[in-house]
Order: sequence, then structure tokens, then C-alpha cells
Amino acid sequence: MRRTMMMKTGAVLGACAAVGAGAGLLGSAGAAVSSKAPAARAARATRARRAGRAGPLARAVHGTLVVPGRRGTFRTLTIDRGVVKSVAGDQLTITEGTRRATYRTVTLTIPAGAVVRDDRQAVALSALKPGQRVMVLSGTPREHVVAHDARARRTP
Repeated sequence: MRRTMMMKTGAVLGACAAVGAGAGLLGSAGAAVSSKAPAARAARATRARRAGRAGPLARAVHGTLVVPGRRGTFRTLTIDRGVVKSVAGDQLTITEGTRRATYRTVTLTIPAGAVVRDDRQAVALSALKPGQRVMVLSGTPREHVVAHDARARRTP
């Protein structure tokens, strides 16, 4: 009886080892093929963003998005993108639109704890100058204002 039990245990262990080895080979073969695909997609997406072809959101001047939050809640985010018209205290006035057409002019109240960046450097809201391109992201725990000088970015 002891020998029969050992044979059954050995057979079960052998079968498990064979199934595990087969699954491991199949998994590694599939991983080797598919691991290049996400990297290639990421590289294409990076090149597309740099070339300005990141889709409709890359050119959006105003938008409202609803995104899932924590614990089954939802958060409403607002994006405003345009050119700084004026800055007065905590009021930021921007002209939304393209170089050829204006969508609207909007005045946004920027809270004191907002993250304000100009060419990737942290600055005060008062450091923004008229004529700078700006994007304001509202609805996050801390409002974000990202600006850059449109004239400095252009290359002849």
C-alpha cells in the first residue's frame, strides 16, 4: 500500500510538473512576442505627441471630462487652453481658441494652493505674462496652470 501511494503521488507530481513546464513555455513564448508591441505603441505615441498628432484632446481649447475617482466616486475635470490676456491677483483671463479664431475669453479664479508652472519651472501666478500659451486644469485636488512662451517654442 505504501508503494501504491508513492506511485500515485509521483504520478501526480510528474503531471503537475509537465503541465507547469508546458504552461511556462507557452507563457514565455507569448510574452516574448507581445512584450515588443506595447513598447512599439508607446514609442509611436511619443512620436505622435511630439509631432502634434496626439488626437483631438491635444488640440482641445476647452473641455469637461468625468473621470473615476476613489471609492466608486467620479470627478469632473475642466480643461481651458489658450493665450494669457491678463493676470490680476488670483484672476487669470485667457483667450481660448486658435491663432486665427477665438472661441471665447474666460476669467478663471486660481486658488492660492494651485500648482503654477512656466516652462516646467514653479512660479507664482503673477509671473505669467500676456501672450503666453497656458493650460488650466480644474477639478483636481490642486488646480494646475501650465504655461509656456509660444514665441520661444517656435523654431524657424
